[in-house]
Amino acid sequence: MTLNTPTQHDPLVRLVDIHKRFGPLVVLEGVNLSLKAGETTVIIGESGAGKSVILKHIVRLIKPDRGEVHFGGQRIDNMAERELAILRPRFGFLFQLSALFDSMTVGENVAFPIAEHTRRKQSEIEDSVSEKLAMVGLDGLQPKWPSELSGGQKKRVALARAIALDPELILYDEPTTGLDPPRADEINELILKLKTELAVTSVVVTHDMASALKVADRIVMLRKGKLVFDGTPKTIMKTDNPRVLEFVEGRCSDEVLDSLRSKG
Repeated sequence: MTLNTPTQHDPLVRLVDIHKRFGPLVVLEGVNLSLKAGETTVIIGESGAGKSVILKHIVRLIKPDRGEVHFGGQRIDNMAERELAILRPRFGFLFQLSALFDSMTVGENVAFPIAEHTRRKQSEIEDSVSEKLAMVGLDGLQPKWPSELSGGQKKRVALARAIALDPELILYDEPTTGLDPPRADEINELILKLKTELAVTSVVVTHDMASALKVADRIVMLRKGKLVFDGTPKTIMKTDNPRVLEFVEGRCSDEVLDSLRSKG
């Protein structure tokens, strides 16, 4: 199987009319989204809006009920597992809770995808692990166990693992969740650094508007399974859409306030 590499004018990822439901719960309802190579797109929205479900569609962890997913000019939602195994090293995924293997050291965690997907010698793997940990400021922590790390260090180790195979696309699922503001900003700075140094395309799911405004080239907002905003950090701060503005400003909606008052 040969996958195409998009030109600078082609989208790296295209979601076409994506519908997804889990039982009676409708999660995505006709989402269309194209991601340009080299850009950082931030997806915001309230809990349950379908943000993480979009990430899982992009890396084909789940299939849409209806619609198409394209990556690198190739449709992937209907790919066989054998073809996906060739494709997946082109993705890097930072999970919300880091998802480090507790039974592996820091070095072993970062080495895991390299050993799984390549035939490099052990010395080459160790060099690559050292390089990736250095990129996140943690080279030298290879012998440590995840239980010995702070929350911010776990995130950075997970990020080193996500970039271990030099992916074209990095997906970040709530990368600053559970971190205090200084540690959260360290992650923001790393997202910006990796975009420049690795020339990657990034998709960031977050509730953290400070993070969104700092790292995004583009911000899209999901509400009730549909895209309700698509623009730049500057334009979202000037929006007159009341639902978007409530989220950006962290305000409870008038609808919810009325409900709370009536019950009071």
